[in-house]
Amino acid sequence: MTLLLKQLFNFLKLLNSDTGTNQLAAGLALGLILGFAPFLSLQTLLVFAIIFIFRVQIGAAFLSAFFFKFIAYFFDQPAHLLGRAVLEAEGLRPLFVTMYNMPLVPMTRFNNSIVMGSMIVSILLLPFAFVGFKIAILKYRATVVARFKGTKAWKAFAATKLYNWYTTYDKLYG
Repeated sequence: MTLLLKQLFNFLKLLNSDTGTNQLAAGLALGLILGFAPFLSLQTLLVFAIIFIFRVQIGAAFLSAFFFKFIAYFFDQPAHLLGRAVLEAEGLRPLFVTMYNMPLVPMTRFNNSIVMGSMIVSILLLPFAFVGFKIAILKYRATVVARFKGTKAWKAFAATKLYNWYTTYDKLYG
């Protein structure tokens, strides 16, 4: 539980910092795929590779993956119906047979109807999630952070030695 709270506080710190909105939005959107994908699968390893290769916020991805795991549970029945329809499509049968006979592709567990449906849904929602998260982050920074930093309580706290010590410590040790 403390790890989740630490991630949540770090995410709030990232939201309030000058970290790029693209990195945060990409982390949150990739967390959507992590949340909808099975934990130990090729899709998860691919998303981890994308997170580590590109400049994506890891904490944001893990935090959103945690929350999207719960949402994915409620989408199991529609994902099952979608995945079953795709897997039972007669025109795609030769493709699936070929994919199943490839060396690494069966590790994606694409032949499971829930996994197939969840991956289709998460890949289709990925660009919309990225844009939505980016807009939400920009609005949050423009309204909430700006309003909070304009309050007398924040200005009084920012003038204290404790705050100066914290900012110095944060600059030195992260």
